[in-house]
Amino acid sequence: MSDYSYQFECLKVNISADGVAHVEINRPKALNAFSTQTWTDIGQCFTQFKSDGNVRCAVLSAAGRMFTAGLDLKEAATGPLATNSNDDTDRARRGYYHRLFILKFQDAISAIETCDKPVIAVVHGGCLGIGIDVISACDIRVASQDAYFTVKEVDIGMAADIGTLQRLPKIVGNDSWVREVCYTARKVTAQEAQTVGLVGSVHATKNQALEAALDTASVIASKSPVAVVSTKHLLNYSRDHTVQEGLEYTAIWNALAHNSKDMPTAIMASLQKQKPQFPKL
Repeated sequence: MSDYSYQFECLKVNISADGVAHVEINRPKALNAFSTQTWTDIGQCFTQFKSDGNVRCAVLSAAGRMFTAGLDLKEAATGPLATNSNDDTDRARRGYYHRLFILKFQDAISAIETCDKPVIAVVHGGCLGIGIDVISACDIRVASQDAYFTVKEVDIGMAADIGTLQRLPKIVGNDSWVREVCYTARKVTAQEAQTVGLVGSVHATKNQALEAALDTASVIASKSPVAVVSTKHLLNYSRDHTVQEGLEYTAIWNALAHNSKDMPTAIMASLQKQKPQFPKL
């Protein structure tokens, strides 16, 4: 039983006995468009996962007929992103607080990446705009055949600012392709997304994609939680640093992590051809 509450307005969260958390974006009537409450819930949820030892891996999916239609434009028209012609506050002061709002939004989505527990995104139907920011913060991405992806921000007169432009080039490794899809906002099919490496696998239906993701998550959850969170942390650090910096940081990290009882447990289980059991983190 988790010590945390996972009751959210825009998310459904279930945590299995083996430590797999299934997070479902749950605004199907709004096509899972991201309101302020949606991204606030995501930030809080994945921040809690980081320090919840009962969670070993997470799967992120969405209810209804698509993953997300992107930003909730109805809210955006009247919320912090709106321009108020009657506001006589000077631009520097408005810009200062608008920057803080963007940073808060960024931190909420980055919580997926920084939670240390691996996160598997399951995409079906459309994944537009902020959806690319979200899935690019995940560790593993799978899709159904009907999934499609669009970096939509240029079509609403802005540059993507919540992580797509920073993470997508490092995921697919094809700068020309990234620039094309970001400049044109064209639709990318599931098959093309798999070809360029945005998703790891494509399945016939959403249910099959979700089942595959949950199976993978169960395998990850069966491993040493110390080894898994260490691996995610070191992969993320090494991605953003030189090889030598990554090696040196890994040596420092493992100088502590190697003191875990999980190592002798795993080695002994391997020698005895048994399945090891690891305590929660």
